[in-house]
Amino acid sequence: MSIVAGVDFGTLSVRVSIFDSIRGRLGAGAAEYPLLRKKEDPDHATQSHADHMSALALATQRAIANAGIDGHAIEAIALDTTGSSVIPVDSQMNPIDDYYLWCDHRAWQEAAQITSSAHAQKLAAIDWCGGIYSSEWGFAKLLHWLRHNPDKRARFATALEHCDMVAAVLCGITDPAQVSRSICAMGHKWMWSAAFGGLPPDAFLTALDPTLAGVRAQLGGRYATSDQIAGHLSAAWADKLGLRAGIPIPVGAFDAHWDAIGAGVRIGDVVNVVGTSTCIMAISDQPSLIPGVCGVVPGSIHPGFTGIEAGLSATGDIFEAIARRAATTVAELSKGLENYRAGETGLLRLTWDNGDRTVLVNPELSGVTLGWRLTTTAQDEIFAAIEGTAFHTRVILERMEEHGVPVRRIINGGGIPQKNAVLNQVYANVMGKPILVPNGDVTSLGSAIFAFMAAGAFRTIEEAQDKLCPGFVTIDPEPAESATSQELFALYRKLYFSFGDRHSPPAAIGDVLPELRRIAADIQGGKRAGSAAS
Repeated sequence: MSIVAGVDFGTLSVRVSIFDSIRGRLGAGAAEYPLLRKKEDPDHATQSHADHMSALALATQRAIANAGIDGHAIEAIALDTTGSSVIPVDSQMNPIDDYYLWCDHRAWQEAAQITSSAHAQKLAAIDWCGGIYSSEWGFAKLLHWLRHNPDKRARFATALEHCDMVAAVLCGITDPAQVSRSICAMGHKWMWSAAFGGLPPDAFLTALDPTLAGVRAQLGGRYATSDQIAGHLSAAWADKLGLRAGIPIPVGAFDAHWDAIGAGVRIGDVVNVVGTSTCIMAISDQPSLIPGVCGVVPGSIHPGFTGIEAGLSATGDIFEAIARRAATTVAELSKGLENYRAGETGLLRLTWDNGDRTVLVNPELSGVTLGWRLTTTAQDEIFAAIEGTAFHTRVILERMEEHGVPVRRIINGGGIPQKNAVLNQVYANVMGKPILVPNGDVTSLGSAIFAFMAAGAFRTIEEAQDKLCPGFVTIDPEPAESATSQELFALYRKLYFSFGDRHSPPAAIGDVLPELRRIAADIQGGKRAGSAAS
C-alpha cells in the first residue's frame, strides 16, 4: 500500500487529491486564486505566482484533513498545471512579473511573426507544431513580455512554464540551471525537439528580435519526461504543505495531458478534456506530421509514446459568457436542455469566441452565430454552442484521422462531461460514435499516477490505470438525432473553413440560412420555414 498526493492547477483553482494505491481516492481539497483580465484588453490574462503557491498550501492542508490521514504518510507528490502559462524569473528564481496565462492572447502579432520567419527559414520544428505558431505558446509570450518590459530585461534569467516553476520551488531550487523542464510543455509550446537538437537555434531567435539574443542558453536545464524525478520536497515547503521533507516530485506536465492519463487513454483513444477550454489528447507509436494540430511530441502525455495535442480555445468559457449576458447561470440556463433536439434552434454557432486553437490556429477569429430569429432565446444559444463545440471537435478528429491517428474510442474527460449529460449526448450524435465518460471523478488522478510511479508503487502507467481508473459510462448516438447532426455538420464544416481562413477560395454559402430554417421547421413539426417567421 502506498499513499500519494496528486495536484491539478486549473485556470481558477488548484485541487489536491490524496490517493491510496489499493483503496483509490481518500480525499481532496481545493483553493481558488484570482484571474486578472482587463476590459480594455480582452487578450490580457495573468495570475500571481504567490497566489498559486498560497492556494496550493491551503488545498493540500484541506486534502489531508478531508482524507483523515497524517500528511507524513504521503510518499510522493506530483503536479500538473495549465499551459502555456509562462513566468519570467531572475537569477534566484524570483518572479519578475506575473504569469502570462495560457489564455492570454496578447502575443498574437509575435506568434504571426514566428510563423512567418519559421517558414521563411524552413525551420523544421514549425511543421511539428501544426505549421502555425500560436499566441498561446511560450516563445510568443516571452517575446511579447520582453518587448513591453525593456526595463526588466537585465534582471531576466529565464522563463519557466508553470509546471516547472512550481516543481522547482517545491524542491527548493534557486538556480535556473538546475531546473527540470517538462518535455510535455517545451515540446508542444516551445518547439523543443530532441531530433532537431533542442530549441530553435539562437540565430533564428535573434533574427526575430535582438532582445531574444542569448535566450536559448537562458532556457537551459534538464529536459525530461514525467517518469523522471524533478527533485525532492524541501523542508520549508514540507512544513507549509504538511508533508514529509524529501519525498520525490516527478517532472510535471500540462493538466490536460495528465487528465488523459487519468481517463485511461490507450493507443486508439482520443480524450476530449472538456472544461474552460477543450484539450484533445491522443498517443501514438507512429508519430507523423498533422497540419494545424498544435503538437506531436515524443515522450509527452505518456513517456513511452508520442503525445498528440489539439483543442478549442474556449468551451466552458463560452457557456459562462452566454449565461452572463443573460444575467443567469449556466446551471439555470441548462434546465430543460435535455428536451432540445438537434437543429431545433435554427442556429449554427462557430465557437471562436476566444480564437481558434486547432486546426486554423488563428487567434484573430471571433465567435459567429447564424440563424437568429426574433424568438431566439439564450437557452437556444447555449444549446447551439454545445453543438458548435462538438462540430469543431469533429473537424479536429477528422484532421487527425486523415494523418494516421486512429480514433477508435472517444473519451470525454474533464469537469464538464461529469455534470452535463446533454453535452455528452450531443457529442455522440455529432461524432456518430459512442462517447465514453469516466464513471467517476478523475481530476488529479493522472497526477497521482505519476506520483505513484515516483514512489515505486506500480511498475507501469498501464498497471496503475488498470488499478485506479474508474471505467466508463457509454453514451450511444441516437439515430434520428445523429442524422440531423450530420446535415448540420456539413454546413458547419463549409463555414468553418470559409470564414476562418483569410485566404479561402470563394464559397457558395447562400444555402446555409435557408437550410437552417428548413431543418428547424422539420424538427418542430414539419412546418415550412416561411410560415414560421416571427
